[in-house]
Amino acid sequence: MKTWNRNINVPNGLTVLRIVLIVPLVVFFLQDKILEAMICLILSGLSDMFDGMIARRFNQFTELGKMLDPVADKLTQGAIVVCLAVRVPVLIPLLSIFIVKELLMLIAGAYMVLKVKKRPSASKWYGKLATAVFYFSVTLLVALKGIWQIESFPLTVALLSVTAALMLYALYGYFQLFQQTLRSQDPKDTIDLKADLRGVSAQEHNPEK
Repeated sequence: MKTWNRNINVPNGLTVLRIVLIVPLVVFFLQDKILEAMICLILSGLSDMFDGMIARRFNQFTELGKMLDPVADKLTQGAIVVCLAVRVPVLIPLLSIFIVKELLMLIAGAYMVLKVKKRPSASKWYGKLATAVFYFSVTLLVALKGIWQIESFPLTVALLSVTAALMLYALYGYFQLFQQTLRSQDPKDTIDLKADLRGVSAQEHNPEK
């Protein structure tokens, strides 16, 4: 029976699209083409929302998708943070908190997969909430500046402070999960990266079924 790679699906395609959108998002933002940058940001946010919905609806979860999704989020958010830091240098200390948090999570995830061969935790509600608030805050700030020519430093600091607080809370939550997974002896918490990336159907491993 012919097998197929389960990694080739719509949710993973949307995740890849989110990564691709980073380039025009940064270019438009730095060229002060705010409307175009907003469109890229909205498309990125919609793809982040729909990839999870489609994966749940059609049971298209894959290990590759679980790893790519947070990477796409972090790359997108990191690009936006850099753009904001370029435009509003006074916010660099606050934005640095965000960058450190994301780097720590990437390093921890890579350590678990490559070194101890443990499965990283899937996204939790507090991580999704932090991401949603991040997109809302940035979209609002970009819209105020690009469409209505409104720049409010107190509002900018307030929005980014709330976002940073949620990010730190999410970091704490994921750190707790990281420790639990490292201590876990449950086979379901282990991962075979090569086999998962092959992404073939179960029939390949169980041809009699």
